Amino acid sequence: MTARAPTAPRLSTAEDLFAIPEERRRHELIEGVLAEKGAASAEHGAAQRKLSACIDPFDRRPSGSSPGGWWFATEVEIVLDDHDVVRPDVVGWRRERVPERPRGARVTTRPDWVCEILSTNRVQDLVRKKRVYHRHGVPHYWILDPEEGMLTVHRHAPEGYLDVLSAERGERVRAEPFEALELDVGALFGDDEPEPPAAPAP
Repeated sequence: MTARAPTAPRLSTAEDLFAIPEERRRHELIEGVLAEKGAASAEHGAAQRKLSACIDPFDRRPSGSSPGGWWFATEVEIVLDDHDVVRPDVVGWRRERVPERPRGARVTTRPDWVCEILSTNRVQDLVRKKRVYHRHGVPHYWILDPEEGMLTVHRHAPEGYLDVLSAERGERVRAEPFEALELDVGALFGDDEPEPPAAPAP
């Protein structure tokens, strides 16, 4: 009797994800696998808020005093396909490509920039979700690591994401796609800006 080949596990779908009651749905669908998002630490929450504040000047129409040109959201469900539904920590769309702000509980418009803040599910953000974002053509993928105090910026290329910037606390950087403003890396993790030097006594 010929042995049967092992049956491939069934991939979960967006329908399976959305069958979970909303009040209990702390999940994402990554490559057909339902994955619960880990509990956010205080450091994670602080980094999410601080990053949002730092990039806020871009969340408007461009003007002489502001770079503008983007829409931003946090923790919104993005349906990339029937086997990939993500809930990024912070996500953005270029207005020149997406003229109207994405709306609704389930966004289907592919982002132009995603940032994930590492917490308990480090491997998921560093490996699986990175692979998903690349496959769906997300141009920029940022990783904030509160534990190490590091920012890593990835740019999409056909062969995979290129690591175009790695910076740590104490550095000030111009990180694509937001090069128009200089960012203090420590400020992204809630560090206070250094006090300006005191004026010399007359």
